[in-house]
Amino acid sequence: MKVLVCISQVPDTVTKITLKDNNTAVDENGVTFIINPYDEWYALVRALELKEAGIAEAVHLITVGKVNTEPTIRRALAVGGDEAVRIDADSNDPYVIANYIAEYAKAAGYDLILCGKESIDYHSGAVGPMLAELLDADYIGFATSIALEGGIATVKREIEGGEETDSCALPVVISCQKGVAEARIPNMRGIMSARSKALKIITPTPVPELIAIDHYEMPPQKAGVKLIAPDQMDELVNLLHQEAKVI
Repeated sequence: MKVLVCISQVPDTVTKITLKDNNTAVDENGVTFIINPYDEWYALVRALELKEAGIAEAVHLITVGKVNTEPTIRRALAVGGDEAVRIDADSNDPYVIANYIAEYAKAAGYDLILCGKESIDYHSGAVGPMLAELLDADYIGFATSIALEGGIATVKREIEGGEETDSCALPVVISCQKGVAEARIPNMRGIMSARSKALKIITPTPVPELIAIDHYEMPPQKAGVKLIAPDQMDELVNLLHQEAKVI
């Protein structure tokens, strides 16, 4: 069974973001980038578990990005991927990203494609279902457990107010979240071997973008904390009522 894991590069959550060009772009100077946690901790690790169990023959990785994403995809190789593909394009449009991945995946004939439930920068969660549609494959989202047997995927997933279990025949695209696997940290052997693993670079056929970002806005600054003396409960109640408006 051939498994493909979609990897996206995102800013580290502790990185301070600044904007440029009249708030139409993010200034990447000084920004630390990481693998999207849902892709790394859950989708990639579950794929590796399937390989270790003898179910998958290899785990391939794919990302859409320019040369600055190569350290990120190399880190994914260090976690345990066998080989990687970088689609040489720069887009924030999930439709474009899904098209580029689908074009490659369709030709390669993958049985299982895993991705994170969303990226932590745009939170659209749109690439997975779009990719499945473009591949004419089934899609199961928000997986917390994945089992494969006899060409059938059995997936537990979260739904509003509970959990359901779905099953479908391969090929299938599954988006993963917490619970599907336990995070792994690359060891020195993995880091060293990642340097020599194959990284294929593909120039895609351009796809018209459907979404354009008009501008970004920074969240409002948090107000300062007001300290109230323990013997001033009347003042506390008044502030909660008049300013916070929570009572």
